[in-house]
This record gives sequence, C-alpha cells and structure tokens, in this order.
Amino acid sequence: MRPRSPGLLLLLLWGLQAESQEEVRAMVGSDVRLRCIYPKENSFDLNDLYVYWQISMAGKGNADSVVTYYLSGNRSADHSDNHYKDRAQLSLDSMKRGDFSLHLRNITPQDEQKFICLVFQISLQLKKILEVTVTLHVAANYSMPVVSGPSQDEELTFTCTSTNGYPRPNVYWINKTDNSVLDDALHNSTVSLNARGLYDVVSVLRIGRTPHVNVGCCIENVLLHQNLTSGQTETFTGTKDSITEDPIDGSHGGEPRPVLSVLVVLAVIVALALAIGWLCRSRCPPRSYTGAQVARPELALTEHV
Repeated sequence: MRPRSPGLLLLLLWGLQAESQEEVRAMVGSDVRLRCIYPKENSFDLNDLYVYWQISMAGKGNADSVVTYYLSGNRSADHSDNHYKDRAQLSLDSMKRGDFSLHLRNITPQDEQKFICLVFQISLQLKKILEVTVTLHVAANYSMPVVSGPSQDEELTFTCTSTNGYPRPNVYWINKTDNSVLDDALHNSTVSLNARGLYDVVSVLRIGRTPHVNVGCCIENVLLHQNLTSGQTETFTGTKDSITEDPIDGSHGGEPRPVLSVLVVLAVIVALALAIGWLCRSRCPPRSYTGAQVARPELALTEHV
C-alpha cells in the first residue's frame, strides 16, 4: 500500500545511509542549487516517483524535517517546513530527466544544514534509487572594521567594531609598525548574533601609555579565506607631560619644542650677521688704502710749489 503522507514515508527512511556526499557554499541573500542527479541517463515517469528533500533537526535525535517533497500524482511539489515555503523548489521537467536538484532562494544563516535527497521508484516496490547528502555552508562578508580611540585614561583603550558577518570570526589586533600580532590577553572580544542571524563584533584593546602607538584590528572569516584590517591607521602621540617624564631624545632640560625652535632661528640670524660683517671688513680696507696713496703725491706737489 502506498503511503499517503510524508510522515508515513519518513518511517521508511530511518536508518538509511547516504550514498553520495558533496559540499556547497552560498552567500547570505543569494540563491543556490543543491545537486541531486541520477548517475545514468534515463527518463522517469513522475507518476512512478517519490522525491524527498529533508534535513536533520539538531537536538532532536534522529528526527528529520522535510524541506520539500513530490509524491506520485501531485502536479507540483509541496512543503512541510514553513521556513522553506516559497523558497525551496523542484523542477518537474528536470525530474523527468533524472535531475532532482533543489533550488533554494534567499539563503539565510539558518540554512546551514545537511540536506538529504531521497528518490524512490514505485514500480520497484518503493526501492530507493538515489540518495545524496549535500552540506550547505553559509557565509556573509563582515563590514570593514572601524577602530576608535584611544581614550585619555591611564592606559590607552581602542575599540574595534564590525557587523553583519557569518560564520563566527576570529579577531586579532596587530602592531602596524612591524605587522606583529598583539597578545590575546591585551584585548577582549564580544561576538553576538543580531536580529538577522548574523554576527556583530566588538573588540576592546587596552595597552599601557606610550608616546607613539600604531595598531590595527583584523577580522578573519575562515570560510571565505578573508582577512579585513581596519583601513585607518590609529596613531597616538603622548601628551606634553608624558614626553617630559620620559623623553625619547635623551635630553633632560624639558624645554618645550617651540622655544627650542625660536632659539635655533635666532642663532642662525646672528651667525649670518657675523658672516656678513666679516666679509665687509675683508673687502673695504684695500679700497680706502688705495685712495690714500693717490692723494699724497698731490699734497706733496702743492707744498713744494
């Protein structure tokens, strides 16, 4: 006797093992095709077939949830899980040619499941003629991480944020001076699911005060083989007090840099003035001496007459 409901047929499917497996990756919001194709060229009578696509329900033992199915005599496929209503589709024309692939639209993070395709032929006493397991991996790009800070406390605090990604990311902080990875103990990361089922990240880095800091935040999406690093370089130069207490040039006078600049300019002006005076002295005496030699003979002639 033929089963008249998908639940009755599912009783016959327990304990079956997958005969073929493959993995597929899809981006959130995209469409995907999960392949389930009869390996030999053949044509099928739809009145002689039962076709099921189902997933295992996590946390419910061996219970399965039917995504969509086709029963002999139906003019179209039907759905048992409302989550896939209007999103999961079988092509009747393709099934006649042995292509029982499932078309999923508008992928969500909840679609990351193991999908099982089962095809039975009625004329062979409900013999299973095809079984394929397709593992669907779902991914979403994280937004470019943005770093804010530092705060003006006793220690420097930077905050990194990135949103709407999937799956759960790895978070790193790097020293952009030499691209080294900072110790995990220096930062605390919070990863949470938002209303869309995607992950948001907030990571806080705390380091001791130093005159110069150049750090970046890196969000790694392992599934996409993607690393996003904060685009803006965060640089912090210590306050006047921190420079005076721990000068980096080895001086101990503590003179503010503007005063030193003025003194240097004045020294240059004085040096130029001295140089110009020296040049004038070295050139002017020969001219006055020559004039005096010309005048003396004239005086001598006048007195002689």
